[in-house]
Amino acid sequence: MRRFLFLILILLTVLLFFIEGSDRIGLTNYKPAIEITNLEDTYRLTWSPISYFAYYEVEIVNQIPEKEHLIIKYRTFENSITINQNFPESAYLRVSAHSLFHHPLGSYSDFTPITTTGTNQEDAVHNKPRSLIHYPIHAPASNFPLLMWTPLPGAVYYEIELLNSPPENPNDILPSRFQMLSSREVFTNGYSIDLSTYPNDHFYWRVRALDYTGNPIGVFSDAAEVRIDHTLPPNLKPLSNTGYKTANIPVPLYPVFSWIPIAGATSYEFELTSAPPENPNGVQPSRHRLRQQIISIGSDYYDETPLGTPGTYYWRVRGLDESGAAVGVYSNAESFVVDRTPGNYAATLGDSITHGGGAVSYSPADVEYSFQNYLSFPTINLGRSGDTSASMLSRFDADVLPYHPMFLIIMGGTNSLRGGVPGSQVIKELSAIRDKCLVHGIRPIFLTLPPINPQAIQQVFNEDTVPEWKKEFAVVNHFIRQQGYYIDLEPYFADGNQTLPLRYATDGLHLDIEGKKLMAQIINANWAAVTQ
Repeated sequence: MRRFLFLILILLTVLLFFIEGSDRIGLTNYKPAIEITNLEDTYRLTWSPISYFAYYEVEIVNQIPEKEHLIIKYRTFENSITINQNFPESAYLRVSAHSLFHHPLGSYSDFTPITTTGTNQEDAVHNKPRSLIHYPIHAPASNFPLLMWTPLPGAVYYEIELLNSPPENPNDILPSRFQMLSSREVFTNGYSIDLSTYPNDHFYWRVRALDYTGNPIGVFSDAAEVRIDHTLPPNLKPLSNTGYKTANIPVPLYPVFSWIPIAGATSYEFELTSAPPENPNGVQPSRHRLRQQIISIGSDYYDETPLGTPGTYYWRVRGLDESGAAVGVYSNAESFVVDRTPGNYAATLGDSITHGGGAVSYSPADVEYSFQNYLSFPTINLGRSGDTSASMLSRFDADVLPYHPMFLIIMGGTNSLRGGVPGSQVIKELSAIRDKCLVHGIRPIFLTLPPINPQAIQQVFNEDTVPEWKKEFAVVNHFIRQQGYYIDLEPYFADGNQTLPLRYATDGLHLDIEGKKLMAQIINANWAAVTQ
């Protein structure tokens, strides 16, 4: 009986093989037609089914048509799948049907971009900012209105126009003939202006995004009217622009704080407190002050002191004029929580690529530029901007061991190598970090180093890169690929010249949003393999 059943099984197998191969039921003509809907990074994929028992493979790749690099693969017996991930715009997908014998049945679908336009199609198509603060006639501004808009990915800075009438050319990139003031000195998504000498009671404004060379990457925003009441007392204080709380991600060990600057301030004083300041809307230090810092350039503060002690903290900032006198009052105190719990599972150790920021003007406070924001598992960010592999090693005991993560994602050496440190020295330092992990029961998971773009680095930072950087990067990456646990990023970010494409890093070094998303998706796709 068993022999008979075995013979039947063999005959059925042979029959199925010849049915699929002979195309008597038209399988070779099958080609999936895909439909994609995307809502808040939830992708719903559906495709035409095959009239045969089969399973389907969904492959997500990047860099089409230059090169195909598989990011992740899904399998399903249904002709649909829902994927909850945040893919970069360079991601494409294709679908194929498979049986026991033929791979694929019929042919692959055409490669299709996985990212699709969301609900606000006009903004997505035109890269048009939207006003976030409004001053209607029943709620007018004082003489110091704060204008704020949605930031645009890839914008290095902005051009703002103040108009005395609605523009004659809406949804355009050209200036309006009604322009009464314009500025390109806008490096964040907000602008404060002094209108104490402006004689009228209203004006219009609009803004557009610019790339590093000053070319527009979209059209002007819709013109917004601002009503002014010159008798109102000014409410002149910086506004927090730090994204950790909104994104619900842990504050990095080395936090960065960002704010919208105010008119008349040439520098800022940052204050960190252990309790809510007792003097809101004031200019005097709080009695709960832990430390303070004067920031003379920009509207970001990179805290160089690690903040690893659990607890609730508060920060605020005030403007100062050239003489050091207060301009307006302190910003509203913003609370944040330091919690070591997320670091119990995984932590990330590295330089500014790990710390966050990109597109020249964005800091780690802009969480869209942090790859941890797109990971599918909890982690704590132990990165520090400017780190070399040597400085990563020197701070390991103080910065990593208090968290004692199960897994430590390590990427370092870029700053060392581009500055002329030989790859052999970087390997010694990475090896020492690995050994420290193993001694303390932490699994080290290395990331290969993405390439850099020396020409862009020179243009943006006026910094030279050693001529032999490619050779030294290759030496270090060869070492990383010999480790027990690693994730290979480098092939996904290398163009035909083995340099970093500008679409991933405007400044040739720090990955922008698309680069950080791609980086995270590669880690997500390989995480199970390196943690089992």
